[in-house]
Amino acid sequence: MKILANDGISQSGISALEKDGFEVLTTTVAQEQLMKFINENEIIGLLVRSATQVRTDIIDNCPNLKLIGRGGVGMDNIDVQYAKKKGLHVINTPAASSESVAELVFAHLFGGVRFLHDANRNMPLDGDSKFKELKKSYAGGSELRGKTLGLIGFGRIGQATAKIALGVGMKVIYFDPFIEKISLSVSFYDGSSVSFDFESQPKNDVLKNSDFVSVHVPAQKGYVIGQAEFEIMKKNTGIVNAARGGVIDEVALVAALENGKISFAGLDVFESEPSPEIKILMHPNISLTPHIGAATNEAQDRIGLELAAQISELLK
Repeated sequence: MKILANDGISQSGISALEKDGFEVLTTTVAQEQLMKFINENEIIGLLVRSATQVRTDIIDNCPNLKLIGRGGVGMDNIDVQYAKKKGLHVINTPAASSESVAELVFAHLFGGVRFLHDANRNMPLDGDSKFKELKKSYAGGSELRGKTLGLIGFGRIGQATAKIALGVGMKVIYFDPFIEKISLSVSFYDGSSVSFDFESQPKNDVLKNSDFVSVHVPAQKGYVIGQAEFEIMKKNTGIVNAARGGVIDEVALVAALENGKISFAGLDVFESEPSPEIKILMHPNISLTPHIGAATNEAQDRIGLELAAQISELLK
């Protein structure tokens, strides 16, 4: 029984699958060659991340295929309902990368309020000749403690982000049409924990009352944050998107940065990914990462083990 992990899988996941009698192939097959490879090698399970597309052509023309797995949360690169209609198992790992993405959100937030993204661009160029000028330029930072973080979407990743915010000393408010109320338990290294009760607020209230906004929603047909939403926000709000490209209107974002409505943005995902717009890449007030929210060793181990457990349960 062969499994193709076309976008890679952790060694822990490979070992778990091999222990259960599966053969794991980690060859990266080009999209246009994928159908042929699956059929020639009698692949029964195809594992992908965000790079490989699993559309109706593969589903219709790979009769040996029994399972499609996504190492991560969003499955917008898979025709999920069509695959299920054709009798295939479709799985993902919704819980495995929550903490990793949440920590990246805070990497952008901490970097944004202290201008690290821009300082790290300019210090190698001018640090030896304009040290005092740069020091003055970056001296007006702010703290996260005591500020309000607004979360648009309060699923697993939103909740993990909220827990870090609470630990930092921030107030957390959120909007989520599917989660009206929830109690979160924040655990500490010594085994103790503290519980916090939350209730969803209207989206516009969250935008209006937040010092920082982080977006945690799946891919949408339209923008979740656009010009109208930016206008509602406080002046000098910071915003982070580590969810999906296209949920924030990047043209409106650049305009909001230029007119001072938004102080900085942290982007891990992009509308035109994998070729982000030059205006985004070159903007001094945008902190940039190349879609690495789940790309920690710990998260990849959890993803691999979670995929392996589901595959063994479904296919053995």
